[in-house]
Amino acid sequence: MTETLTLASDETVEMFQRYVIPNYGRYPVNLVRGEGVHIWDSEGNRYLDLFPGWGCNLLGHCPPPVVEAIQKQAAKLIHVPNSWHIDIQGRWAKMLSDRSFGGQAFFCNSGAEANEAAIKLARLHSPEDRYKIITFEGGFHGRTLGATAATAQPKYHEGLGPLMAGFQYAPFGDLEAVQQLIDEHTCAILVEPIQGEGGVRIPPEGFLAGLRSLADKHDLLLMFDEVQTGCGRTGEWFAYQRFGVTPDVMTLAKAICGGVAGGAMLTTPEIAPSLRPGMHAATFGGNPIAAAAGIATLEMIENEGLLEKAQEISRGFQTRLESLAERLPIIREVRVAGLMIGVELAVDGAPVVAACLERKLLINCTQGNVIRFLPAMTMTLEQVEEGCDVVAEVLEGLAT
Repeated sequence: MTETLTLASDETVEMFQRYVIPNYGRYPVNLVRGEGVHIWDSEGNRYLDLFPGWGCNLLGHCPPPVVEAIQKQAAKLIHVPNSWHIDIQGRWAKMLSDRSFGGQAFFCNSGAEANEAAIKLARLHSPEDRYKIITFEGGFHGRTLGATAATAQPKYHEGLGPLMAGFQYAPFGDLEAVQQLIDEHTCAILVEPIQGEGGVRIPPEGFLAGLRSLADKHDLLLMFDEVQTGCGRTGEWFAYQRFGVTPDVMTLAKAICGGVAGGAMLTTPEIAPSLRPGMHAATFGGNPIAAAAGIATLEMIENEGLLEKAQEISRGFQTRLESLAERLPIIREVRVAGLMIGVELAVDGAPVVAACLERKLLINCTQGNVIRFLPAMTMTLEQVEEGCDVVAEVLEGLAT
């Protein structure tokens, strides 16, 4: 049954219209509280959230171990500059290193900042005449000018030219196109191992390994943007482990702090010194609050067996959605990589999102016709079924 959508109050809407820059398209709902896979609006209505925090809330809303770590740390030390040693930041870096390729971390506050650090590192690590970076059509690397230039989607470039020079774009999955772009000025390849904003696009078999071979052959840095795929999203700590291809540089954000703002760039001890003092910084990067949340996030994933749980939830979504696709020609393809789930439709996806919102289910649409779920690791299989029931009802209604 379709329920009446409770709109945000006139007072709230007026306050936003008067005081907040309207650079976001906002849904007409005022969210006030979250717990686990649910979130509530100001009228007390509960929503099942299959896209919590735009992928940042991989542990669900307000995971208790993260909340407790933040509360304890806030009473002890909130912020000090990175000109001092901060024990908790060092411990966080070690935990990320131990679970990845043994690298060293630069901390920041977002995925765009992590990618800016990677772009700088690639240029600083290379001779001055090697400045070009190859990225991929359909990719997304952030909203800063450098990260926007790295993003090979024209819609994000409108009105912002001239863009930062040095980026060249290849079709995702096309090794031959990458080979053709490499010249004496190329210094790096930057790629999402699984494209998120591009529609949950999983690379063809051998593509990432082929990029590794090209990078080694031409002495390039291979940089993986794991802002969306990292920290357990795919059922592995990092997506590169899923494919058996290790990058030289990896960028992280979104889920890294269990919902608190945080980001990181990891690279090998051999490459790290190229980001020398004075060349890059982030005032709040690796601050004690973020570090406490980051440590608690990693510990919660391990202590509660959530990597294995993510794989179980993933199988639940895949089974149900593929069964639905067999019945409904409106579904072109189901793409699942752990808890990155995309359903490509033959129609516009925006009405699907709106219809699900009316039924108190939160999902996302990207690339116009791909409905996307980035659910929490803490879901139950019963909640998977509940969410899929709503999606099925909406899509069946469109298909008739």
